Amino acid sequence: MGTRCLTFVHDESGMAIINMYRQFDGYPTGHGAELAEFLNSGSMVNGLRLGADEKFFNGMGCLAAQMVQQFKQGVGGIYLYPPKTGQNCWQEYEYHVFENKVIVKDPENVIFEGTWKEFYDFCLIGD
Repeated sequence: MGTRCLTFVHDESGMAIINMYRQFDGYPTGHGAELAEFLNSGSMVNGLRLGADEKFFNGMGCLAAQMVQQFKQGVGGIYLYPPKTGQNCWQEYEYHVFENKVIVKDPENVIFEGTWKEFYDFCLIGD
């Protein structure tokens, strides 16, 4: 049996724009660490930066699209659902990604809230 999780990406107004379901390895040292690495691999910008060698996210919609591209590797494993919070997919963790912070919840409470960098450090503690 897998450790299921949901990852919500929220736009600049705080509205969830994507809900990505992962069927296995959803715990913070699994999916959380991979998500933290992805978030910290680029910089948030407002407008395209052509010719630059580094990775950019041109707003939260761009980040959400790149996140799906990063995690979806063939059939199964990763699915997209309507972005309504409170959805029951038997998830053990929920990751809520905002432009400047991440919130991680288990079924009972918030277990982490902080910046993308602090989230990276939090996820690596279990390694």
